[in-house]
Amino acid sequence: MVVEMKNVYFQAQAQEIVHDFSMKFEDGKTTALVGPSGGGKSTVLKLAAGVIVPSAGTVFFRDKDIWYMNREQNLAFRKESAMVFQDSALWANQSLYQIMELPLKLHFPSMDKKERDERMNDILGRVGYRRQLTLRPAQLSMGEQKLIAFARAMLCDPSVLFLDEWTESLDDASAQHLINFVQERQSQNNTIIFVSHDFRAIKKLADYVIMIIDGSLSQIFTREQIMEDEDLAQRLQEGISP
Repeated sequence: MVVEMKNVYFQAQAQEIVHDFSMKFEDGKTTALVGPSGGGKSTVLKLAAGVIVPSAGTVFFRDKDIWYMNREQNLAFRKESAMVFQDSALWANQSLYQIMELPLKLHFPSMDKKERDERMNDILGRVGYRRQLTLRPAQLSMGEQKLIAFARAMLCDPSVLFLDEWTESLDDASAQHLINFVQERQSQNNTIIFVSHDFRAIKKLADYVIMIIDGSLSQIFTREQIMEDEDLAQRLQEGISP
């Protein structure tokens, strides 16, 4: 297993958001986390990605407890995985160039500026961002911020992707472009875990769909079940919609 969550709990401000969550995420498979708004999907994703610390329980990445990794192991984990946050999480006081350059400087210290620029321009072109990199996040639309966040996540060629509402705020054409990009990553045997209200993405990409309600794992469905059962697909779509 790439990621395993065992009896994970998470509390914030004395409120339990995730309750006794256990799940194994298979290598090379795509899993969609769905459910009602406010039900804990994004928190589960952040826990799986090692972005937040569980109140109890354990999260493993390739059989290593994320929170007991040494510096070398943690750097390798961060290089191999990447997360796109729902709010894009771009540094407000940095230019887009600085935001994009940092992961390459961190994980490829021997890469020169020309190589970094070539890689950045290639990824930005592939996601459809065309504006200057001297801009700051506040000068972009929400959709443009999402494109930058997605491009930043792909810079180090990760094999494990954590995507939180990654097509949100995008027009249909741009959203479809990113869905196609993720589908390409699937063909490269990437492991992908994502949260989305976009049933188009869920139906096209997910090998497994996990329903999360009130911070707990409610049900697990396979792609075959969703494709073969129109009533199930309709119920899922209605339950996913904001």
